[in-house]
Amino acid sequence: MDIQDKYRQWAEKAAEDPDIPAELAAVKTKPDEIEDRFYRDLAFGTGGLRGVIGAGTNRMNIYTVRRATRGIAKWLQTQEKPSAAISYDSRIKSRRFAEETARTFAACGVKVYLYPQLMPTPALSFAVRRLHCSAGIMITASHNPAKYNGYKVYGPDGCQITTRAAEEITACIQSIGYFDALPNGSSTTVQEVPQSVFEDFYQAVLAQRLESRVPAPLKLIYSPLNGTGLVSVTTVLKRAGYQDITVVPAQEKPDGNFPTCPYPNPEIPEAMAEGIKLCCTQKADLLLATDPDCDRMGIAVRHGDTCQLLSGNEVGVLLLDYVCRRRLALNQMPKNPVAVKTIVTTEMATKVAEHYGVELRDVLTGFKYIGEQIGFLEKAGEADRYIFGFEESYGYLSGTHVRDKDAVNACLLLCDMAADYKAKGMSLLDAMNALYQTYGCYKNSLDSFAFEGETGFHIMQDFMTYLRKNPPKELCGHAVALVKDYLQAPGKPAQFPNLPSSDVLQYVLDDGTCLTVRPSGTEPKLKLYCAAVAPTMQAADASCKSYRKAMSQIIENFGKEKA
Repeated sequence: MDIQDKYRQWAEKAAEDPDIPAELAAVKTKPDEIEDRFYRDLAFGTGGLRGVIGAGTNRMNIYTVRRATRGIAKWLQTQEKPSAAISYDSRIKSRRFAEETARTFAACGVKVYLYPQLMPTPALSFAVRRLHCSAGIMITASHNPAKYNGYKVYGPDGCQITTRAAEEITACIQSIGYFDALPNGSSTTVQEVPQSVFEDFYQAVLAQRLESRVPAPLKLIYSPLNGTGLVSVTTVLKRAGYQDITVVPAQEKPDGNFPTCPYPNPEIPEAMAEGIKLCCTQKADLLLATDPDCDRMGIAVRHGDTCQLLSGNEVGVLLLDYVCRRRLALNQMPKNPVAVKTIVTTEMATKVAEHYGVELRDVLTGFKYIGEQIGFLEKAGEADRYIFGFEESYGYLSGTHVRDKDAVNACLLLCDMAADYKAKGMSLLDAMNALYQTYGCYKNSLDSFAFEGETGFHIMQDFMTYLRKNPPKELCGHAVALVKDYLQAPGKPAQFPNLPSSDVLQYVLDDGTCLTVRPSGTEPKLKLYCAAVAPTMQAADASCKSYRKAMSQIIENFGKEKA
């Protein structure tokens, strides 16, 4: 079926959501707009679905959600008594998509537990395990702009699904039409997630504490960025003894339009601006912010009359050091402890782990691979060896209660750490500088290059192919000492046989700098990571800027040639 045939089919049949016929009518005379909506099916992978909300096969709507759910239900039918837990965030149409998912599962004979209110992603991961479900669905687009929504899929272990599972589910999805009628005759009904699961989640997070009390009082500012974190984060913090919490008024209530932060990502300074102003005027110790599905946490530390943001790498290293130090002090460090980070996360963590005698495992980008390592330990009867995992993109987890990054857990751990340092007369900035003096100054950066639509998708693919055929020999006067290719090409020995194949290239320079290039798995972007180390932060920053400029020029020039 060609694009125009698909357009006509949707114009005739997609009437359940009135927004869809209206949108299709508006683009009737715009072939480029029609092509962008129908040139492909919205890609399904280990992250599930994610895309712009709207009409068409390449959009998030009730028909793409229903089709994906039927595919998953078909995949689950090989299991005895299949079941699924469902949660959703504050995004536009999230509740509608969650209800559609629940209704479709029930029609297909899959037992369903639906959270009665919006809840964070880690609470969904927790519910899957607590309720012994076969799968979990989280309706969210995480930190993407307001026009996006998504559909994360979890396995029975509480982790996002594996590559193999995603491929099997994709095959099931492709056997189903967008407008196929749902099965009749199922007696399965949708149940609410029991209230006891809410309480069990809070208790599981509180059980990860390494403090029995609040070491020093903190004045906190918190922003859920109009997402799901408000109830969970404030409940846990107050139970732990942190009572002085002011929520950023404009970002307190759930709102999928994200009026004060068009890009609701705590990695982005603009999203933190409202909280920073409040933190400074109220002379608070800390600003905490969580993204819409509350799996990422960003922070700012007040320093005099200003506030300084800390990067995901800096927070992760601080937390790793704190977890190790406190576990040793409390005699709670397990034998042969394990921490996990991703390949684009700071190598400073390696130095910290070596200092404490902790095994540090490197995994591919994506917290599901950190969760997978917890699963490996659990199968070996060694889950207690896991002490901490983090990724540079503001994801942290200090326990095995969930298998995804958990900003509720991270907010509590961060506050306990800040209170511990405050009792010693130190801020988190003081603590970070002390770690730099001990281990060296590490500068990490991330640049994203947008490549929208079908043309952009092919440009990114072509660029990765180009780099493999034409790897840079030197950059900024330094030789490329090592090329790491994580893509397992057919017929060639794998460079990293213990890791899944991934379209990632890394260049290690002779001065120790590492540059990583990879297409995003969830957004139409090419990502460039730079990691430099030097005796001073000024030198590390200068080195990082030079390399970023050189590699950015290569990417931009290629894009211009292909556009």
